[in-house]
Amino acid sequence: MEFEQYLYESVRLVIESWNEPGIYAVSFFVYSNEAYTYRSISNVCEFSVGYNTEEDCVGTPPLSEERWNFAYWRQNMTHIIDPVDDDEGMKMLFQWYSENGIQGIGQVDWDTAYDEAGAYIGKGPVGYYELLGAVSRVARRLQLECIVERVVGRRVPIIVHDLSNTLGMS
Repeated sequence: MEFEQYLYESVRLVIESWNEPGIYAVSFFVYSNEAYTYRSISNVCEFSVGYNTEEDCVGTPPLSEERWNFAYWRQNMTHIIDPVDDDEGMKMLFQWYSENGIQGIGQVDWDTAYDEAGAYIGKGPVGYYELLGAVSRVARRLQLECIVERVVGRRVPIIVHDLSNTLGMS
């Protein structure tokens, strides 16, 4: 199965299993960490899916940090790609990397990661940016096909992010 189709089907099944009222946002969490290893390669990515509900935010204003900052969410994430050796998603990810000639997974080019003012401008470790693109395309497809809307009962954002940044919304 093609990698993005695998992601799409895996995420769709998770979303279609949700049965909770008041979901107002979906989380697509993409994160790499030097502690994450796969087949002795460190700094690999994880990808998980979750949501937050109105009940989780009782009494918070619509634009409050508590409502939109992932750190405040209940952390009900389901792994699609988990940085463990026997994870099917991780196997598919590394096969996809290989098929696309992506080498040096987890490595960071520190010489190009910062501008002259010291601001971070890099794409993260090798493999992160590429996975982020695939995940973003899956989020867009789910929105275009109204999968989330059908489950939740209304259109809600899919937030693609890591621990510190919102990387995109669909």
